[in-house]
Amino acid sequence: MQSKATTVQQYLAELPAERRAVLEAVREVILKNLDGNYAEVMQYGMIGYCVPHRVYPAGYHCDPRQPLPFAGLASQKDHMSLYLMCVYGHAEHGRWFRQAWAQTGKQLDMGKACLRFKKLDDLALEVIGEAIRRVPAKTYIANYESASKTTGKPAAKKVSGKAAKPAKSAKPARSPRYRL
Repeated sequence: MQSKATTVQQYLAELPAERRAVLEAVREVILKNLDGNYAEVMQYGMIGYCVPHRVYPAGYHCDPRQPLPFAGLASQKDHMSLYLMCVYGHAEHGRWFRQAWAQTGKQLDMGKACLRFKKLDDLALEVIGEAIRRVPAKTYIANYESASKTTGKPAAKKVSGKAAKPAKSAKPARSPRYRL
């Protein structure tokens, strides 16, 4: 759930006390391990950690007006989330993260970048802190730019000066029970 809060303090104040305490503990670990070239901001309706324009003027390729996202911390409807773009965007770091987490014996509930949790005990805070610490902004920018060169920008490719139309998907086959 995206918040309309404009400051981290407002965001935290909106939360129920038990969720606020959990997110504040995770936030403390992040801030303790965060390189000084990152900034804590409100971004995409959650607490964000980004490479600000003063460090990386190009910004985020999907929306260059936005600073380059690095991590995010949010209270969702059924859980809380920690978004770790540094784990998602760099295969070697992702492997390290999953292996280090497994060594803690804690269950990892994670998609590509989204680590989901319901309580503080679900988290391996030392692994989260180390994951943040291992990727200073300079390294993150280099990894980001390297990935952009390899995969290209996700925007639609141009064909004769016009954006390419997405391919039409085949119509799904009708189920036999719906035959006329």
